Amino acid sequence: FAPVARIEAIRLFLAYAAHKDFTVFPMDVKTSFLNGILKEEVYVGQPSGFFSKQYPDHVYALDKALYDLKQAPRAWYDVLSQFLIESGFQKVPTPMVEQAKLKLDSVEKPVDHTDYRSMIGSLIR
Repeated sequence: FAPVARIEAIRLFLAYAAHKDFTVFPMDVKTSFLNGILKEEVYVGQPSGFFSKQYPDHVYALDKALYDLKQAPRAWYDVLSQFLIESGFQKVPTPMVEQAKLKLDSVEKPVDHTDYRSMIGSLIR
């Protein structure tokens, strides 16, 4: 887990993993790999004290990885932008449609915004 992750987000992740019977493995990745795009092959061995019955001598190969919080935002934006352009997307001057107007939905029951705010607020505070 990242050192800047909120304990509530980690708790939510672990609760969801337990609910779905997912196996969660800790990874120890050195900070030198977290500061940019990997341009070479990186192999990660199993940490001491971790034993896999299926793969006792398994070594993980780390492919191109994009880490969000430790990477410079400008480098992350450049990589994402290049990927989207190569995938067929186009740049526009504004991400909004200026002519779109929001309309009041008078047919449906109004949503209690306090429930939503309390759920989201616990994740981002």
